[in-house]
Amino acid sequence: MFNKNIKLVLAGAVLGVAIWQFVEGNIGNGIMFILLSLIFVFLYFKNEMILLAFLRLRKQDFPGAKKWLDKIKNPEATLTQKQQGYYWYLHGLMVSQTNITQAEKFFKRAIKLGLSMDQDLAMAKLNLAGIAMTKRRKREATNLLAEAKKLDKHGMLKDQMKMMKQQMKKI
Repeated sequence: MFNKNIKLVLAGAVLGVAIWQFVEGNIGNGIMFILLSLIFVFLYFKNEMILLAFLRLRKQDFPGAKKWLDKIKNPEATLTQKQQGYYWYLHGLMVSQTNITQAEKFFKRAIKLGLSMDQDLAMAKLNLAGIAMTKRRKREATNLLAEAKKLDKHGMLKDQMKMMKQQMKKI
């Protein structure tokens, strides 16, 4: 919604008002303004549009997630590097059902920019492995699958990896 720099300026301004309230003796107002400034700092690191798109994807609402992502006009200027990674990761997830060539580009771009959580990185690599397997690139798919297995520390993608290994035996 706001540029990332505007969020920091707003956080600084609200923090200034909080300090002013403390000086005036209004401790409760000062605490409230500090909490308000923390919201702007949180939204600097976690973009609100990406968070809303993730919520839509949890409900399998792909058009709704696309609508929220389309509200981000210039991702290079308005998002931090990790947020850009998640922006392209979400685009890859949505496009992977229809256009695997486009999804491959999006996932590679997301991995290059970086994702914060190992689980998300494992999911992106697992999707890339599936795309490589579909395109008959078995060696690349095997390497990506091994990388995804290393990143999946909690075993949440174990079943998908088993299915993919069984399918790779058929190739």
